[in-house]
Amino acid sequence: MLTPPRTVVRREAGLYALERALQRRGFRYVAGADEAGRGACAGPLVAAAAVLPEGRRGEIEGLADSKLLTPASRERVYDEVVARALAYAVVVIPAEEVDARGLHVCNLAAMRRALASLTVRPEYVLTDGFGVDGLDVPGLAVWKGDRVAACVAAASVLAKVTRDRIMVDLEATYPGYGFAEHKGYITADHTAALRERGPCREHRFSYVNVAAVSGLDGRPPRSRRPLGASWDEPMERSGFAGGTVGVALGEQPQPPASVGEDVVMEGGVR
Repeated sequence: MLTPPRTVVRREAGLYALERALQRRGFRYVAGADEAGRGACAGPLVAAAAVLPEGRRGEIEGLADSKLLTPASRERVYDEVVARALAYAVVVIPAEEVDARGLHVCNLAAMRRALASLTVRPEYVLTDGFGVDGLDVPGLAVWKGDRVAACVAAASVLAKVTRDRIMVDLEATYPGYGFAEHKGYITADHTAALRERGPCREHRFSYVNVAAVSGLDGRPPRSRRPLGASWDEPMERSGFAGGTVGVALGEQPQPPASVGEDVVMEGGVR
């Protein structure tokens, strides 16, 4: 029995090495999928998928993991991805759905929906970190995929820029939280605003820091979001227990970051 030839990933191809290797094996349309907003306790979860062209047209100057780019660079790369991609799709999951279904379930569902929405049917799928089931094409979950696969990096930029724009818009609707600055991630300023103002409807009540501020921390995660409440004003704060950001579906709470995701990854200081 003949064994199939090995797939060689050429290092000199850099961020495009994995896609080029798959294309040499006959997978012409390689899609990447990624998300933004898993670690935030406010705002939507956003997932994106992208298929880049083969060859030089698919090589985008400055393309990288969205967290490693400055906001201005992300916007420029976003425009290039939109202009050059053979297909791309973005899915937005609101905070209410994250609370109702759980973060991990929503994350996989959003990436699955983004991939299914592509107008070019992918022949192979690369995802960042998590395998996505329910696809009718082969796929591979790649650790730090947004740093080693161009199509995943492109998806990460689409998701991040889309979500950041949403959070900037939410600043006008819910002033005082600093959404335009920290984008819903746990920062010292965001924690202080939660203590002072209580959560608004864009917060995720399945996260223990939000549930604690709202006085709903004694309830199971999926029953924490208040029903029938008026959202014209933030909820009155109640007994903030302090300092921990939690994630639904049994994921272990982690200490809050002292600065936002973008600044941490870019080496800056707020």
